[in-house]
Amino acid sequence: MFLIVAPVAVFCVFVARKLLDDFSHHLGILIMVVVIVFTLFDLLLLLMTSGRDPGIIPRNAHPPEPESYDGNAEVGSGLTPRLPRSKDVVVNGVTVKIKYCDTCMLYRPPRCSHCSICNNCVERFDHHCPWVGQCVGLRNYRFFFMFVSSTTLICVYVFGFCWVYIKKITESEKTSVWKAMTKSPASLVLIIYTFIAVWFVGGLTIFHLYLMSSNQSTYENFRYRYDGRSNPYNRGTIRNLQEILCTSIPPSKNKFRAKVLKEPGIPPRLVAGSFVGRSNMEKPVVADDIEAGNKPNCRDEDETVRFSNDESVDKDEGSDLSRNLTSDAADVRITLHPRRSSWGRRSGSLDISPEVLAFAASQVGDSDRSSGLNLTENGQ
Repeated sequence: MFLIVAPVAVFCVFVARKLLDDFSHHLGILIMVVVIVFTLFDLLLLLMTSGRDPGIIPRNAHPPEPESYDGNAEVGSGLTPRLPRSKDVVVNGVTVKIKYCDTCMLYRPPRCSHCSICNNCVERFDHHCPWVGQCVGLRNYRFFFMFVSSTTLICVYVFGFCWVYIKKITESEKTSVWKAMTKSPASLVLIIYTFIAVWFVGGLTIFHLYLMSSNQSTYENFRYRYDGRSNPYNRGTIRNLQEILCTSIPPSKNKFRAKVLKEPGIPPRLVAGSFVGRSNMEKPVVADDIEAGNKPNCRDEDETVRFSNDESVDKDEGSDLSRNLTSDAADVRITLHPRRSSWGRRSGSLDISPEVLAFAASQVGDSDRSSGLNLTENGQ
């Protein structure tokens, strides 16, 4: 927008304003009026190209069923049905391949392609234009062509009247063209700017005129070129132009203003094990489900053993842990840190081998016997 508005503003202030009184019947004011109207129209086309849905095909929530496609599903390893990567359809008597899109989980219609920048499948995909920040497709190609062609006309208009103003200076002051340019540096800058810009927008206008007359898109022209076979969409120059410029634009397949329905969440998982204490029978502990989107509990860096009396014992306290694990009165629940839940064991549970329990029981018996011996010696 700045590349369009800024030179037009310079033209109106330093060139068109000086030509207001140089034409009879006050026709000089039309120079400024025409360029302002053209600029507003050009900006409107730019916004319509950038803001319209180019023809995005909504994605499928699930891949299509293989049986719904004439039973042509391939069978991969493990006898799992797999959709074919492409299908053949007939367009105007010519066989055209349509491909399956893994991202959108659908078979693309003819002339549809997936834009790697927008990450959407777009009908009659032409190209992704970084200057308008949007894909150019079925529903905005017409406005894109009008935008490019009107920008070309503005460049030619400004370029021509800058030379008219320089010629007026040479006639009024009886000087050379170079000296007249030094007296109006804004005209010189605009001449150079529009001369460079017209090669880009003018070249695009001519190129898209050729594409429309042959009913091709930029993507098809660079990728296929229809070498050795006829274009199945070409119906003649006049009918091709009518199809692109004069037919009604199909409605959008997306409802961007509709409310998004909240998907049902995954039910929480219960930690394997018994309940903690008699008072907590009605309150089971729920494990953090990372796949369901719940935030894990990251309060402790180490694994923690929780008891019914809300005490916490670190894993470094080996003797107390072994005594409580072998006690029948205390019911233990172990909560693993989420980042360590994949260390070769099941998340949310801790399996203790019988050998470890026997060793812990022997350690508890030895400590009891040593404590009794010490009491006997103290009594003596």
